[in-house]
Amino acid sequence: MIDTQELLDATARHPLPPGYVCSADPGRFDADLVHHWLSTDAYWALGRTREAQAQMLDGSLVYGAYEKESGAQVGCARVVTDLAAFAYLCDVYIAPDVRGRGLGTSFVAAVLADVAGRAPHGVRRVLLATDDAHGVYAKLGFTPLPHPEQWMVLGNS
Repeated sequence: MIDTQELLDATARHPLPPGYVCSADPGRFDADLVHHWLSTDAYWALGRTREAQAQMLDGSLVYGAYEKESGAQVGCARVVTDLAAFAYLCDVYIAPDVRGRGLGTSFVAAVLADVAGRAPHGVRRVLLATDDAHGVYAKLGFTPLPHPEQWMVLGNS
């Protein structure tokens, strides 16, 4: 079981940089902008169709990182979860012009704290896949799979 207090502590250790907020309000989430980012600039989603993206968003908790002053969306994340045992963190993206300010780590910390807060019995495991951001996630306690030989996959992308 993931300790909710540990996630809250991670949020305190990695607060959002001044001028940014995290929101789980789907009405605020700019799905067209997110589709553009992911389908043109995210190695894992290049060429993803708008229709597929819409279905993915409908089946997920969606999060946005926003500039406080302008309200502009500068980041996104999705979480697929049963809010009891499992969560899959995916489609984490920070706009190139705001990278390097600690927003990625703090945004993910805020997302995980929100997910934990929604799970009345806690979440046992949060899984993610990344080719290039291990350092971002390690700051929040993510580690390589302890027993990868136990895991299997159907499909290769």
